[in-house]
Amino acid sequence: MEYNPLTPEMAEDPFPTFRWLRDNAPVYYNRELDFYCLSRFDDVVAASLDHETFSNAQGVSIEGLDKDLDALLCTDEPQHHWNRKILTRPFSVSRINELESRVRQVCRDLLDEAADRDSLDVVTEFSSRLPMEIIGEMMGLPADQRDRIHDLSNRFINREGAPATRELPEDAAAAIAELFGLMFELAGQRRAEPRDDLVSLLVHTPVVDDAGNETFLDDAVLAQRLIELAVAGHETVMKLIASGTVALAANPDQRAQLCADPSLIPNAVEEMLRFEPPSVYQGRVTTRDVEFHGTVIPAGSRVLLMTGAAVRDERQYDDPDTFDIGRKIGRQLGFGYGIHLCLGAALARLESRIAFDELLSRYPNYEVDWPQMRYTYGSSVRGYRNLVITLRTPAVTG
Repeated sequence: MEYNPLTPEMAEDPFPTFRWLRDNAPVYYNRELDFYCLSRFDDVVAASLDHETFSNAQGVSIEGLDKDLDALLCTDEPQHHWNRKILTRPFSVSRINELESRVRQVCRDLLDEAADRDSLDVVTEFSSRLPMEIIGEMMGLPADQRDRIHDLSNRFINREGAPATRELPEDAAAAIAELFGLMFELAGQRRAEPRDDLVSLLVHTPVVDDAGNETFLDDAVLAQRLIELAVAGHETVMKLIASGTVALAANPDQRAQLCADPSLIPNAVEEMLRFEPPSVYQGRVTTRDVEFHGTVIPAGSRVLLMTGAAVRDERQYDDPDTFDIGRKIGRQLGFGYGIHLCLGAALARLESRIAFDELLSRYPNYEVDWPQMRYTYGSSVRGYRNLVITLRTPAVTG
């Protein structure tokens, strides 16, 4: 069996392939695209924690096209720590919890827009707009540009219809170039007129190394950091809420439990993240020869740490292909692991929890319009492009 994450089949149902990888090729090598995979839970955890051997500095996608981006995700220690600590406080659990009332109001406003209709596209009208609005406010993105930034983010990530190769599609290249222009201009504006937002924080806060030396990011680097914040700040939640909506529709008994007891929602979100993680893999490049299961992965090899496979590993979870809102997750891989744990994990959890609290309180019996459901995918992410739900279930007569 061949594993190529760039094919449409891997967007729709990769899990049989992931099982085959775990059972038959825990250290898989794709000769044509020249990458290795680690698919078992313990191996993904071990590699994630060994950041000296498994480097981010050569990019984190299968294409490796992000190796020249000055993104936080594409830095190793100690530079990663020096840069990340600027944003640690704004994304701390305590600061994020202060946003609860605002997140709830945005959820309610979005659902209000569908109040007079019989259906809602969860992706285009709810799960994408909620996190884009919140991260947009935190960053200080102009309100009239947020929809455009969302569209450009989708185009940059999307590989639908593109050849299953490591080449960046022309449309994706055009999208990232336009995003760069928007963020470069915004950085310049905040340099001249700072505000109380994340863009201004990054512009005016120096990066301090271990010796106490201070440097400020120039506008080109800032633009890349802002792209990273904007894309990561809404893509994960957009996909997580949509996949969770599907999982609950497919398991109405568990949905009924959440409606009866919303205190169960936080753990349900953790199970949603395990069951269908938006990020399928995290790419690394080895800095030395390393051995797993008797196979040596040479230094300089691109290795995919297969989160999407690891979270369904029978060696870690009982009956992993079953969705269970009461499951004890333990180590959560859905937001990454180790030093590159997602900076916005607390925000994603807050947004997802409130989204399901509000959705289920209004529409406890929603139904998925299965024929209209459409997948979308990139090389490292998968989710839904469209997810239409019927908001009012007809009354039973007879």
